[in-house]
Amino acid sequence: MPAKGVNIQARAHTAVAPRREDREPERPNGVRVQAADRTFSTRRGEVPALAGMSLHAAPGEIVAVVGPSGCGKSTLLELICGLQEPDAGNVQADPAALMPQRDLLLPWLDATDNAALALRARGTPREQAREAARPWLERFGLAGFERSRPAELSGGMRQRVAFLRTVLAGKPVLALDEPFASLDALTRLEMQGWLASLLARESRTVVLVTHDVEEAVVLADRVVVMSPRPGRTVAELRVLLPRPRHRTDPEVVALRERALEALGVPR
Repeated sequence: MPAKGVNIQARAHTAVAPRREDREPERPNGVRVQAADRTFSTRRGEVPALAGMSLHAAPGEIVAVVGPSGCGKSTLLELICGLQEPDAGNVQADPAALMPQRDLLLPWLDATDNAALALRARGTPREQAREAARPWLERFGLAGFERSRPAELSGGMRQRVAFLRTVLAGKPVLALDEPFASLDALTRLEMQGWLASLLARESRTVVLVTHDVEEAVVLADRVVVMSPRPGRTVAELRVLLPRPRHRTDPEVVALRERALEALGVPR
């Protein structure tokens, strides 16, 4: 029985949604985090991870996030990917795919099937997912290793497979959590150059978390510096240098020094 005084006919007319063809096309938003708070409950009490954290990445922009250990960088990425909700504030982002610190490749699958996992998760049949992944393997420098399992791949190759899996998820935003942290110094430098060239061809919005300030300046359009926990933005550096960038470039060195100063690292 409808509530007294409710005009069902009028309510029905106002509830009609516009036709799909009449709606304005959705515009890309990139990523926008506004005054976000996030606190975790532990056996030792409440632990604030983020407090008033704000960040913006325009569509197609690469934003690097640096900060001390434990300042909430990984929590920030999970908020962007919708894996967590903020306790306060607002997070708006285009659909995002997360690449965690560890490659998390399945040891019983070869490189092709590991890369194709994102497609399989979306319901793509196995053979179709493999066919879609194969051309990308060559583009990612993995030609000849399509049938190799993770134990047969170098650390850099494993990271390329993991990154390809993230790209094949088809999301406009890539959230990269310390993607090269586990690599040796030489492989890390190689992978940074490879990632820079790849992102120049693949237009995605990227939020890259890293402890390496030089890596941030070399790869990003902007560098966001976070405070110790609870994390918030304390500085933002625009990187206007042309690519490719080199660590020894005086302007790269100057930006690195400014970021370290914002982090409070003794000089």
